[in-house]
Amino acid sequence: MHIVIMGCGRVGAALAQTLEQQGHTVAVVDRDPTAFRRLGSGFGGRRVTGIGFDQDTLREAGIEDAGAFAAVSSGDNSNIIAARVAREMFGIENVAARIYDPRRAEVYQRLGIPTVATVRWTADQMLRRLLPSGAEPLWRDPSGSVQLAEVHTAHSWIGHKISRLQEETGVRVAFITRLGEAMVPTSRTVLQEGDLVHVMMRTDEIEKVEAAFAEGPEEGDR
Repeated sequence: MHIVIMGCGRVGAALAQTLEQQGHTVAVVDRDPTAFRRLGSGFGGRRVTGIGFDQDTLREAGIEDAGAFAAVSSGDNSNIIAARVAREMFGIENVAARIYDPRRAEVYQRLGIPTVATVRWTADQMLRRLLPSGAEPLWRDPSGSVQLAEVHTAHSWIGHKISRLQEETGVRVAFITRLGEAMVPTSRTVLQEGDLVHVMMRTDEIEKVEAAFAEGPEEGDR
């Protein structure tokens, strides 16, 4: 996957290096060319000097071929603008924005942009939002046969009941993170924009479950 990162501070540089080590191609955008020093001489991705929400700059970074976009600059407004441009102008589905103000984070979540508040930011959390498959499990039983993991959910599931999601995918939804708060769903809970879905599943069924979540619901009533 090609991934574009806006912001080459300590967070952006660490994220870029980790993604490249995992085999992804990466482009980092920053308005300060000296910031790219944090990437080190071994970084093989693109270094693009410019404003991260400028469409021409994003095109230079390969946004049109990207599968994910991360906005991790030091400015909340810049991050959310860039995230919305990536999603709304270029159709990038896997988008995440770093937000310093937790009050703003709730507002942006309602706009459909997954946000990571800086007080609980880690590279691991950001990776889980950018990479819909292959994410590290949140918990695994001692035998390794069952695990709890966050699973990427296709946009077409929005508006459907969690009970239908469970019936069609064959897994148990343990909890949902909505606007930064965890909640245990009931049979009447409906999936909303920005929800993060955490499921219990057998380890040997990970690929099957990820595929079912990514395909979306079958035709029929909600």
